[in-house]
Amino acid sequence: MSVSECKFWLLDINYEVVEHEPEVWLWGIDGAGRRVLLVDRGYRPYFYAVLEEGAGPEEALRAVRDFCKSLPHVIDVELVERKLFGRPVKAIKITCRDPEELEKYAKKVAKLPVVKECLEDDIRYSMSYMIDKGLRPCGWHVAKVRPIELEPRPQVDAVFEVVEGPELLPEEHELPDLRMMAFYMVAYSPRGSPRPREHPVVVLAAITGEGDMHVFVAEDEDDRHVIEGFCSLIRSYDPDIIFGFRSNDRLWPYLVERAKVLGLELPVGRTGVEPHTSVYGHVSITGRANVDLYDFAEKDLPAVKVKTLENVADYLGVMPLEGREVLDPPDVKLYWEDEGRREKLIEYARDNARCVMGIGCSTLGFAVQLANLTGIPLDHVLTAAVGFRVEWTLIRAARKRGELVPKRAERKRMPYVGGMVLKPRPGIHEQIAVLDYKSLYPSIMIQKNVSPDTYVPPDEPEPPEGVNVAPDVGHRFRKEPPGLYKEVLSVLVSARDEIKERLKALKPDDPLYRLLDARQKALKVVANATYGYAGWLGARWYLKPVAESAAAWGRYTIRRTIEMAKEMGIELIYGDTDSVFVKYEPEKVERFLKAVEEEFGLKIKPDEVFVRVLFTEAKKRYCGLLPDGRLEIVGLEAVRGDWSGIAKKVQKGVLEIILKAKSPREARSKAVRFVRDWIAKLRAGKVPLKDLVIWEELTRRPEEYKVRSAHVKAAEIMMEEGWDVSVGDKIGYVIVKGSGKLYERAMPYFMVDYDQIDLDYYVKKQVVPAAMRVLKVLGVKEAELLAGEGLMAFFG
Repeated sequence: MSVSECKFWLLDINYEVVEHEPEVWLWGIDGAGRRVLLVDRGYRPYFYAVLEEGAGPEEALRAVRDFCKSLPHVIDVELVERKLFGRPVKAIKITCRDPEELEKYAKKVAKLPVVKECLEDDIRYSMSYMIDKGLRPCGWHVAKVRPIELEPRPQVDAVFEVVEGPELLPEEHELPDLRMMAFYMVAYSPRGSPRPREHPVVVLAAITGEGDMHVFVAEDEDDRHVIEGFCSLIRSYDPDIIFGFRSNDRLWPYLVERAKVLGLELPVGRTGVEPHTSVYGHVSITGRANVDLYDFAEKDLPAVKVKTLENVADYLGVMPLEGREVLDPPDVKLYWEDEGRREKLIEYARDNARCVMGIGCSTLGFAVQLANLTGIPLDHVLTAAVGFRVEWTLIRAARKRGELVPKRAERKRMPYVGGMVLKPRPGIHEQIAVLDYKSLYPSIMIQKNVSPDTYVPPDEPEPPEGVNVAPDVGHRFRKEPPGLYKEVLSVLVSARDEIKERLKALKPDDPLYRLLDARQKALKVVANATYGYAGWLGARWYLKPVAESAAAWGRYTIRRTIEMAKEMGIELIYGDTDSVFVKYEPEKVERFLKAVEEEFGLKIKPDEVFVRVLFTEAKKRYCGLLPDGRLEIVGLEAVRGDWSGIAKKVQKGVLEIILKAKSPREARSKAVRFVRDWIAKLRAGKVPLKDLVIWEELTRRPEEYKVRSAHVKAAEIMMEEGWDVSVGDKIGYVIVKGSGKLYERAMPYFMVDYDQIDLDYYVKKQVVPAAMRVLKVLGVKEAELLAGEGLMAFFG
């Protein structure tokens, strides 16, 4: 058959093993918009056996070769020179036929006397393939191919076998015309949480990228045609990307189990197979990208404290919460059983499908660029922990440098001193500039060559090229050659700088602007996470002196910056990790910035200039008023997840009054009156119940808590009533009237009537403390907020 060239955008990757022979399957979209599958049968997996010190290389090679004769799928054994943590090592590269045998073979080879350890057997075959070939998910590539037939035929326009390549086309970043679908489903249970073995999927709403809505509704409680209809829609529309919210841990597992109960197949993959959970824990749909947007919210939207679909959609401007009827878990039962209200349940599912699609469209650019940058496929990149995003970036660079990838090891927690945070000057301050070091920790790691492979242990002499010595801790790092971290971070930081320059010449509504902006955000996320990765116990390249030294240089930089500010007569208000807050006097500040850059060789600039800032007595808790009237709130109850909505509303209102008032006297009187008004509304029962709910995360199973707490008690009550509760869930509860300890009066919010609520608790333990956190700066006493409370309680 004739050989041709195929240019394609890589959507998904998996591999198959046929009679111990591996095949990499590359799912993509070609330049003509056709869906294609490229099968590469030419790549073999391998691992390394690092030799014991003192072992003769040739003798060791013979010993390993002789042993490998007993391993039927070993096809090559060769002696190579590599580096491990920057130090030269002799290793034997063992190439195999079947990737499924790799770890088993490595364990056997590691037992040989000449072998110290085996490495890289734990790197997934498809990831190793992409790294060695230089391929990138969500990137354009070109390959020489010839057409082939596969049985059964996958759902694509063409199937090819790779003859040569593929190769990355690094300058091409434009997205192909992707087919997208989003879905939302509702399952019904007469009591407690729905369970797939017993309870039907009563409504499933799916929307396409073109806006076509499809709703499948169960007939009474027969959901067979709901699942069949959804599968049929996927097969006919043939989406490249399927967006969901909690689709990895809830929706797809429920549908898979429910289909089995009904004796149905769920052939939603492009090979006609059902979704399956991958080795990394996310749900994989072969040939498509299953993108769970909850994972994006969990890792990349810290501002959204309670990460419900409705809250995320509201935050991103997809669908405002104001005016929406949000259904609580028990409402599904009530609305489904009442035919008069059933249409509202269906409309709710439609709205939520629109929310999922809206969030998906908002975040797709970032997800695509993050996948392309880190090398983690699109269906996994949002699920992957931040540390893994950094690690795969490092693994790619390590392979190019001939640096072996260490194994992940279990380690005990080894604390070290972190960044420097000054105690603030409490009060209200006018015209305050936040002077922010640009990427302080990545910049330090580049400048000082801080990396696991440049570390010089205390018992080793100083190398000829010299060392950088970390302040306070005394750890030493070689000045040359550039370490792994320096190499990777330099590329990330310079690429981001280059993109930001290009953005200046583009308009925000230009498609290229949106693409480049998404890429610079992805670059920033990975670069800034590298310092955290250095101190992550799960890191392959973990070395405590690396994280400890970066933190020490950071503290030194902030400490010296503060000294310089004082020397130059600049009024300092606060300092936090990588920034300082100073009185904004433009000429003085400009001279100061130049002096700091000359001293450290690091870039520092005014990040924001606040009209006013209110600092409490605590570190990392303040609120600033920006020139456009917006508030920036940090660390206060108004932006925390474990306070009630009423406490947050009151505190935010108080902050707005104080920071926008013309004088402290006006601020004081208006704020006190504002709080009293809210207390009166609360006492009168005019505050919605949803604003009284307190949300806290369940960090372990309820029975594992040693100290009793309110959210654990609420979780136990939910479980008794048949609701599923898992570690990581946010538990919403309210405090009801009664005697006993506080936790004994906690109830799941959807199991109480308003007249059961202990309003006195919300006044004295929620509203007043949240308001006083701010108002005590103005000298307000708690009694002023509660003035008249005795009479109100008497007549109430």
